[in-house]
Amino acid sequence: MVMAHGNSSTNCRKRIWCKPRSSDWWERVVLDEFQPNDWLENFRMSKETFFHVCNKLKPMVSRRNTHLRPALPLEKRVAVAFWRLATNVEYRTISHLFGIGRSTVCKCVREVCHAIVTLLKPLYLSLPSNDGFEMTAQRFVRKWNFPQCVGVIDSCHIPISAPPQYHRDFLNGKGWHSVVLQGVVDDTGKFWDVCTGSSGSSLDAKILRNSDLWTTATERRLFPDCSKNIIGTPVNYLLIGSSSYPLQEWLLKPYSEMEALTPHQLVFNYTLSQAHAIIEDTFRRLKARWQCLLKRNDCSLELIPTMITACCILHNVCEKHNDGFNSEWLGVLGQEEFPQPNQMVSDRTVDSQAEEIREALSVYFMGLQER
Repeated sequence: MVMAHGNSSTNCRKRIWCKPRSSDWWERVVLDEFQPNDWLENFRMSKETFFHVCNKLKPMVSRRNTHLRPALPLEKRVAVAFWRLATNVEYRTISHLFGIGRSTVCKCVREVCHAIVTLLKPLYLSLPSNDGFEMTAQRFVRKWNFPQCVGVIDSCHIPISAPPQYHRDFLNGKGWHSVVLQGVVDDTGKFWDVCTGSSGSSLDAKILRNSDLWTTATERRLFPDCSKNIIGTPVNYLLIGSSSYPLQEWLLKPYSEMEALTPHQLVFNYTLSQAHAIIEDTFRRLKARWQCLLKRNDCSLELIPTMITACCILHNVCEKHNDGFNSEWLGVLGQEEFPQPNQMVSDRTVDSQAEEIREALSVYFMGLQER
């Protein structure tokens, strides 16, 4: 009788400790009934890509059953995180939907995001190879007649809740709190470099100078030596950006429109703006697919940069696997509560070699116009 009483007490404690929840929606509806469009709408990628990602994340995300309770399946843990990234809904809502505790939702989001950055970043978001740079440069010429360009750089402000400390540092020019994503994309709109986490009050030039990209480029380790002679000037691979960035041999920006411009300078600005549009479109697609970047993020300030990087990686995953993009998702951008700040400060750093390269390209573009 004593032993029986002891077992009954143990079972009672287990029932109290592990609150019964229903996972019927995940197991019956999602796994058994979801059609291809349902996967795309709810998890922002195809079913095939979803399970491919799960397999890649298995070493860090999979858990073993314990004698107290079964572990949450790998696929369900990933699905919970993707739901949060795609919708930015409250943890409580996701908790009810998936039949798990709110603390478990938090844990899934944190662990999956860290796993994405650790395991998928080397595969999907990294510096191109020499051949990769060459192919990208060729496509920039075909699309926009911009020789030696292998990437476009820009920044995007991501809304956050006001942090408890130093909250003024995160207040941007539009009056809302944010962290900044600095991204570099190729001609297809895939990221090959990101820098996340700078405070919303930071200027683009400062963010760039504090990034690994700047260090690598100024030490001449960013690009291979593949110079081409353009109007008598050697021009190596380079990036293009807005006027808020410093003019460098490896980073060109428009001529300042505060001054009277020559015809060939106007043509240069026009050509650069045409090619620059690819990153503007990329940021729109990124935020429309992963809407945690569009709405105020209330996660910890320590986790948010990892979440942003994870979304950029997943963006590349979806683009590389040719997963569909529903243009209707872009509709949420028209209702954007947090419009992007316009950075009016132009970096006036002067680099004589960079000026010569920009001048050579402006003459080159003018020649194309006159043909």
